[in-house]
Amino acid sequence: ASIHSIEFKNVSHEYLKGDPVLHDVSFTAQRGMSIALVGATGGGKSTIVSLLARWYEPTSGHILVNGIDYRERSLDWWQSQFGVVQQVPHLFSGTIFENVRYGRLDATEDDVYEALDRVNARQFVDDLEGGIQFDVGESGHKLSTGERQLISLARAVISDPQMFIMDEATSSVDTETEANIQSAIDEVMNDRLSFVIAHRLSTIRNADLVMVVTDGQIAECGTHEELLALKGQYFTLYTAQYIQEEEDRVLGMP
Repeated sequence: ASIHSIEFKNVSHEYLKGDPVLHDVSFTAQRGMSIALVGATGGGKSTIVSLLARWYEPTSGHILVNGIDYRERSLDWWQSQFGVVQQVPHLFSGTIFENVRYGRLDATEDDVYEALDRVNARQFVDDLEGGIQFDVGESGHKLSTGERQLISLARAVISDPQMFIMDEATSSVDTETEANIQSAIDEVMNDRLSFVIAHRLSTIRNADLVMVVTDGQIAECGTHEELLALKGQYFTLYTAQYIQEEEDRVLGMP
């Protein structure tokens, strides 16, 4: 079944009884949309994503998929609907082929190559000794962070999910790799629903909807332009980060 809409309806959550981390969160997302979650660490962004992935279920309220509470579906079905790409990519020791195919265990070698092509990883893999049979080592230590990220993205892509959940992975890769990962992500997310815990301004600007999550609530919600016009939390956050990124760019110039 296709996922057309996801709705959080008065969702609250507490990991420890009496200590709520989300309060009465409501929003609706439609297929094809990309949603950027922004805000300070500890504000509740990761909790929204964890509930979405159904690693936890809300303490109160409902998460509706096409209008039906997602708890009425099997957990297996739900978790096969999305690809998760985390900030620290998790690879296991074994070959690139095995790591990518983990996203869909009946995938053929051709499927693996296709997934690598789609995320711009084919080139570096072909250059490795043994190509897709290259052993990545314990936790993928024989690959750079950017390369591990692309392999973990290929793994998410091969399962052909309807939805992506991402913790944007930019903190530890160089600019070229970052651009590579970004264009791979844009290609992959076309016509899917994506939720991104966003750290980078370009991602935030390009999102269909930006949600500022503060103290367990959605403080502001709208497009980049709408939120800038509000001159509220987003404006402050964005301006500070813009100045920082411009400084980094200027200082980084030869």
